[in-house]
Amino acid sequence: MERIGFIGLGIMGKPMTRNLLKAGYPVIVYNRSPEPIAELVTEGAIAATSPQNLAEQVDVVITCVPDSPDVEAIVLGDRGVVHGVRSGMLYIDMSTIAAATSRKLYTALQAKGVSALDAPVSGGDIGAQQGTLSIMVGGEQAAFDRALPILQVLGKNIVRIGDAGAGQVTKACNQIVVALTVQAVAEAFTLAQKSGVDPAKVREALLGGFAQSRVMEVHGQKMLDRNFNPGFKLDLFRKDMNLVLQTARDLSLPLPGSHAIAPLMDALLAQGKGNLDFIAVLELYEALGNLQT
Repeated sequence: MERIGFIGLGIMGKPMTRNLLKAGYPVIVYNRSPEPIAELVTEGAIAATSPQNLAEQVDVVITCVPDSPDVEAIVLGDRGVVHGVRSGMLYIDMSTIAAATSRKLYTALQAKGVSALDAPVSGGDIGAQQGTLSIMVGGEQAAFDRALPILQVLGKNIVRIGDAGAGQVTKACNQIVVALTVQAVAEAFTLAQKSGVDPAKVREALLGGFAQSRVMEVHGQKMLDRNFNPGFKLDLFRKDMNLVLQTARDLSLPLPGSHAIAPLMDALLAQGKGNLDFIAVLELYEALGNLQT
């Protein structure tokens, strides 16, 4: 089996690494904070001292970190991955970053004889734990074919979209749909409450019609339970929407729905709720409707 190096052991990366270990892959790990490293070492992983040190010991490098500058620093920075790779290796970035950054990394690694894929994911912490993530891949077909057995450990819906950067464009599209659907569910539940109708019964009815969605099913129930713990933290979701809006600006493309979401996210961030899930937007609507919770 290929030796895998995994960098970024957060809400998503740690369970993804666990699934690779359970599948029998030898995994070397690196993270900025040491606690997740120590935890995974007890489960069979091997610790690296830097991204470069990790790359020197593996065949495939996977990164899953918050933002474009983080990925650039890990790959191209001092003691970065690029300084430890060998020709014939494979790099898979599963972060959500700018498509332009993905293309920059692709070019830099191609110069070293390393194949590169951008492969952002959707499915939250539950999908990461259960190995059921949706994975959107950009890059060459041969690299995708090589990566597929690894990706199948981590996800169930795995699609090669196109060339480098295409995966990140697809993730931006995904975030638009998720954000607007969360907003719609929150608005629907608030309307139900204000009308004296049970939101739980509304959800039950809507799940049987065209309003049915994974967001209504999973996040709708979490809203009813007042469980705003993050499957994906709001501050990272806001970062993703920045990527959406920046891409739209670069294309001179009006996206009024996406622009309308940003102030709602900013209001929650101003309240110190960046560590919660965006489904906490329900509380904003309830406040606007003068509803007691």
